[in-house]
Amino acid sequence: MTDFLLELRSEEIPARMQAGARADLEKLFRKELAAAGVEPGAVTVWSTPRRLALIARDLPEATQPVREETKGPALGAPAQALEGFLRKTGLTQDQLEVRDLKGKETYFAVVEKPGRSVAQVLAEAIPAIVRAFPWPKSMRWGAASLSTESTRWVRPLSGIVAIFGEELVPCEAGGVQSGYATVGHRFHHPGPITIGGAHDYAEKLRACHVIVNHEERQDIVRIGAAEAATLAGLKLVEDEGLVIENAGLTEWPVPLLGRFDEAFLEVPPEVIQLTARVNQKYFVCEQNGKLANAFVCTANIEASDGGEAIVAGNRKVLAARLSDARFFWDTDRKTTLGEQAKKLERITFHEKLGTVADKVERVAKLAEWLASEGIVPNCDPALARRAAELCKADLVTEMVGEFPELQGLMGGYYARAEGLPDAVADAIRDHYKPVGQGDEVPSAPVTVAVSLADKLDTLAAFFLINEKPTGSKDPFALRRAGISIAALIIRNRLRVPLSSAVMQAMFGSLGRVYKAEVAAQLKELEPALRAVSKTSLSAAVLRDVFPPVGLPTDVNAQVPVEQRDRDNAATLFDIVLFLLERLKVQQREAGVRHDLIDAVFALGGEDDLVRLLARVHALQAFVGTEDGANLLAGYKRAANILKKEDWQGLEGEIARTGEEDPLALVDDPDLAPVIAAKMAERHQAERGYTTEPAEQALIEALEVAAPQAEQAVAAEDFAGAMAALASLRAPIDAFFDAVTVNDADPAKRHARLALLDQFRAAVHNVADFSRIEG
Repeated sequence: MTDFLLELRSEEIPARMQAGARADLEKLFRKELAAAGVEPGAVTVWSTPRRLALIARDLPEATQPVREETKGPALGAPAQALEGFLRKTGLTQDQLEVRDLKGKETYFAVVEKPGRSVAQVLAEAIPAIVRAFPWPKSMRWGAASLSTESTRWVRPLSGIVAIFGEELVPCEAGGVQSGYATVGHRFHHPGPITIGGAHDYAEKLRACHVIVNHEERQDIVRIGAAEAATLAGLKLVEDEGLVIENAGLTEWPVPLLGRFDEAFLEVPPEVIQLTARVNQKYFVCEQNGKLANAFVCTANIEASDGGEAIVAGNRKVLAARLSDARFFWDTDRKTTLGEQAKKLERITFHEKLGTVADKVERVAKLAEWLASEGIVPNCDPALARRAAELCKADLVTEMVGEFPELQGLMGGYYARAEGLPDAVADAIRDHYKPVGQGDEVPSAPVTVAVSLADKLDTLAAFFLINEKPTGSKDPFALRRAGISIAALIIRNRLRVPLSSAVMQAMFGSLGRVYKAEVAAQLKELEPALRAVSKTSLSAAVLRDVFPPVGLPTDVNAQVPVEQRDRDNAATLFDIVLFLLERLKVQQREAGVRHDLIDAVFALGGEDDLVRLLARVHALQAFVGTEDGANLLAGYKRAANILKKEDWQGLEGEIARTGEEDPLALVDDPDLAPVIAAKMAERHQAERGYTTEPAEQALIEALEVAAPQAEQAVAAEDFAGAMAALASLRAPIDAFFDAVTVNDADPAKRHARLALLDQFRAAVHNVADFSRIEG
């Protein structure tokens, strides 16, 4: 077995592309070898700014011989078929074999391919890898670049080292011939280095000030930067992304600490950190929990003066950048956020949804509604509206123009600087949170109101113009908004039906979407929507039975009024279902089963996420018990029987009016036997036959458990509802063991099917068990 070394050397490879390039190189290498029937041992891939290197261990010297058999036409087939087969295989007719195949004499082409030298396989693979390499951005160079067919690489390819064992693999790619020579560090050792093979590659480069292992360089940056800060009595602000980037920019990393003018600390610390990070790739430091006037840069050279000149140069560059940041900070504070917000009228949010100023007004109304309705407890409606009106104002500031990542954050700083209440400043700062799964979820009332209003408006507006996520495409990040809405509601235990919140958000966008003066009509539409939301929230109700009231037809939307109202109702239903799917994603990490969420929601009328999840948690605990598992099995058996019999209800069966049973209201232990006997007599009279003991036991259990479960659900005592259902486990098991449901007697058969229907209905007080897997 032999090791193979491949180095592809070029001008500087961007740090952000190196991780992908390593993965692509290994993938392409394995693919080329697999096509030749070669399976390498361990494959190691490294990168520096100037090279990609691959070492493959334990390769064979040659491939195994291969025998390929190809079936051809039968004897007697048309001549054209035989001629085509011969052209395909490259053989003559006398080289074919004739075999019996299912009673037919058939031609077969048998080709014996001898083993090949793996060195030859590698010589063909290297140019193929270079040609197929999927750089995010690539270029042509030199005289050959006049042709679009010329080789492309991320930067001009300057060298190839390809050594199999200790033998050169001769090949050529992009006009570059393979060889034994590479180069060391650009400054410390710019001359050629002769490589003997995979065994000495890394150490020979190290001797020439090149650490080829990117992970080792990352360790040097990570540890060295922290040590430099510690020696100065500071603490490094950890930044793993910056560690990887600095390692990708250097072949011989040397972390150095420098200082900047303490006066710059007047600028918000996030601005300083972002300026240092984005523009200069510097780490920043803290002292006593506050940002210090220090930075750590990473040199790519072992300087003779210990790095003093390097630090001085970096200090000057950083000072220029920080001066720009301070100018933006001072300039922006000269204009109030209220004045800045007026400029939002010039920024288009979406061509069908108006400007950012239009969106801000919608969000302000919705935030005020969430506060005034008590949906966000302890939230001052005036503060919620004020915060929402100013939440996007920093988008037009100089600072956010330079650093878009600081939107929201800078608005909070500017609000505090002009003396606005802390609750307003905090809401402006944090209203973008949470940004998807795992992000910090705000809990301050004003912040929650503005954040929730902002995301609800975005979701409703884009659904109304039919810009919904499709497949992997979600250009307006609506899935992320949905997850954030679910997180805000659950984390803060907001008691609001989703349909109501979504409808309120829809009201703000409908006028803009239909380009008509419809304020009065929207007021008329609102009661109808609210009436629907209080019924079972089902597709049938929302899509087909929606009241034909609301928006008039206008010249810009030639859609009949009734159809448009149904479309709006369908949109409402789509958004609620979309949020439910986001809830499943949001809860997956918490171990909540998606089928249990479906089981609770499917009953309709349950779109309060806090209550829904409480029911789901109780249900998940219940189905995990023996009683729950057995009851689920009993339910599915009952449901299957009813489905098989196409049970639609018993004509003439004594209807249950929903009124309280007087006998069931008596709560006296001494009278229990008498009451049970009277109830049994009544059931016999209703059915016209004498019930069997197991049948009677189930009847009596349902008389107690069904109302108990219903009352417990109404009181949000979901554990109590599960306990009521648990009492049905033994009676339903006994019923199936002892009673024949499909009795020959029609009266018995109908009555027992009706009893199973009552059992199913009792279970549906809690959840639709048909949606539960298992």
